[in-house]
Amino acid sequence: MTLLDAKPYDAAPSRRRRTCIVTLAVAVLLGAGLTYHFRNYAERAAADRFFSALQKHDYESAYAVWFHDADWKHHQEKYSSYPFNDFYRDWGPGGEWGVIKSHAVDCSLSPGAGSGVIVQVTVNARAQHAYIWVQKSDKTLSFSPSEIECGNWWTWVTE
Repeated sequence: MTLLDAKPYDAAPSRRRRTCIVTLAVAVLLGAGLTYHFRNYAERAAADRFFSALQKHDYESAYAVWFHDADWKHHQEKYSSYPFNDFYRDWGPGGEWGVIKSHAVDCSLSPGAGSGVIVQVTVNARAQHAYIWVQKSDKTLSFSPSEIECGNWWTWVTE
């Protein structure tokens, strides 16, 4: 067999290999992007459970979510720094937010190498937002030490 008698070039294997590489690269980038974007999903869900309980006027369940302890009634002395009466005064009908009729978890931000996540929540469609700190380790909630800004595309990418 001489060079002039060689089989014609078949581009199909080369095309398949290139298609597989491009598909794999896109899948990896998409997976990494989704993983990054939803990295605070558990903390957002905790804030959503908290405000859902408040919306249902189930303040005891909301208090349980706040401390991530469903059996809080059995050891109330453990939470003497923020007893239920103070919690009810802050989050009940007479609190800063009044009766909570609607809520929407807007965004979250994990500041630096922090141990928690700041979650922004729109309550009763008010212009002023609620900011909740959710501890990453045990999903307990507290008042946020600072505020964040949501709404622009860069915040969405970096949240």
